[in-house]
Amino acid sequence: METDPETAPKTALRLIRHADAERLAALQYADREILDRWEPARQREYYTTAGQRQLIDRLLAQYAAGSCRPWVIESGGELVGRLTLREITGRPFYKGTVGYWVAAAYTGRGHATRALRLCLRAAAHELRLHRIEASTQVANVASQRVLRACGFTLMGVAHEHIHTAGAWHDELLWERLLDLPAAQEGR
Repeated sequence: METDPETAPKTALRLIRHADAERLAALQYADREILDRWEPARQREYYTTAGQRQLIDRLLAQYAAGSCRPWVIESGGELVGRLTLREITGRPFYKGTVGYWVAAAYTGRGHATRALRLCLRAAAHELRLHRIEASTQVANVASQRVLRACGFTLMGVAHEHIHTAGAWHDELLWERLLDLPAAQEGR
């Protein structure tokens, strides 16, 4: 478990587990109308415990293959969101792509920012990655604030990059170079 020493026990990351399925289903169901704006359309089953177990199975398989770090975000031991570092690649790129979500009932408390900082720390020191990328819809100002607070810089715009809420949307592409020296041969 990754815990922010400055705010413990306010925000922590831990590996997702099957026991999280029921809580994740409840949080996702409660936020489904909000999430429909930012995420692709979901089948009804996605918002069930069984649907979340299927998702967790896929994420844990990717974790076992080394291409993903699927975490849940906790506050005081209570699950409040999810953060996933995907598309983890080694030589020659040493990079990953991050996505995160904090349940609406817990937003505005700094959990996403602290969780992303914990992810960046793990990416640099445990995974020894050089670069983390992210994307946000142009209108998702809250997520952009989180990325900026964590040192991400804007790379550009991907036009009609994601289909949500029945339409194509442009996305802003972000990058964060980690504070470690560039990846070295022989790792």
